[in-house]
Amino acid sequence: MKFGTKAIHAGVEPDPTTGAIMTPIYQTSTYVQAAPGDHKGYEYSRTHNPTRTALQNALAALENGRHGLCFATGMASIDAICKLLKPGDEVVSTNDLYGGTYRLFTKIFEGYGVKFRFVDMGDLRNVEEAMTPNTKLIWTETPTNPLLRIVDIAALAAIAKKHGCLFGVDNTFASPYLQNPLDLGADLVMHSVTKYLGGHSDVVMGALVVNDDALAERLAFIQNSSGATPGPMDCFLVLRGLKTLHLRMQRHCENGRVIADYLTSHPKVDKVYWPGLPTHPNHEVAKRQMRGFGGMISFTLKGDSMDDAKRVLSSTKLFSLAESLGGVESLLGHPASMTHASIPREERLRNGLADTLIRLSVGLEDAEDLVEDLRQALG
Repeated sequence: MKFGTKAIHAGVEPDPTTGAIMTPIYQTSTYVQAAPGDHKGYEYSRTHNPTRTALQNALAALENGRHGLCFATGMASIDAICKLLKPGDEVVSTNDLYGGTYRLFTKIFEGYGVKFRFVDMGDLRNVEEAMTPNTKLIWTETPTNPLLRIVDIAALAAIAKKHGCLFGVDNTFASPYLQNPLDLGADLVMHSVTKYLGGHSDVVMGALVVNDDALAERLAFIQNSSGATPGPMDCFLVLRGLKTLHLRMQRHCENGRVIADYLTSHPKVDKVYWPGLPTHPNHEVAKRQMRGFGGMISFTLKGDSMDDAKRVLSSTKLFSLAESLGGVESLLGHPASMTHASIPREERLRNGLADTLIRLSVGLEDAEDLVEDLRQALG
């Protein structure tokens, strides 16, 4: 089954009671049992809900996985992965990652005795050198947030297998349309469903997809026990959003290329970070493991004036200044003060995240209008 067909049909069946083609919103907290333990597979909606079940099955199908699990937020899904660990365990992670993930690792789970090492995964030797007998998880994003670095998923999977640890990939920036980490050897795929999967800036949610039955069972236990599960209305909205994921991602990619090319040629722009550019240091890896390059772009201005960056951030008319990404509308943000403010400035600068870096989430508007908006803002 091709991706577009899966996006519309996977995990979804007509309602057996009425024949409704759209999955109903099962807005209920509990389910009547004929006798103790005699039920129809549902007892309490924290544990299972039919609307959530349909979404979890759909997400698993889109990632070519066997098991999907949805959580109230993207961070709750990463939190569930961290709860697989115990004091003394170690995690090797990329040094360019979402600030909320960094905060969860360092401010929460380091306090419980888990050790984290952050390395540049563009050079696999850094990963090998960071591995120890206590390493239980390799965690990466690709493309990374916000510098759009590309990590070789298959190569990292080989390292994880060699050392007998789990390997997880945050696939939020790519979406299942552009990249399927499980097919390349990953054990866990995570999504901030809030972004491209929902696609309309109206839902906050996270998800995990895995193939291993035992791992899925452990994560489902954590999901139910910790209780950070999404409500049925949010699940319904994401099911609706998934039906146009392939169409939206095609346009995100098309517009992303137009904007990246424009910024590359602009005299006031210094560096442009987009994996589709031949000048991107990991362009060949991106071509090998992705089916397109997405709509996320970061760039810096020439010079290091924060005032210049603030003028651009405050001057756009179509690009709205806001956190988040992956919606139909174009957004821009300032990672140093917004999404990555929880990372100490010295560490941000050491990893290449400049104070003047601007991140774009290129939406579905007409590309010519978006170019004109950036032209007047940069002018």
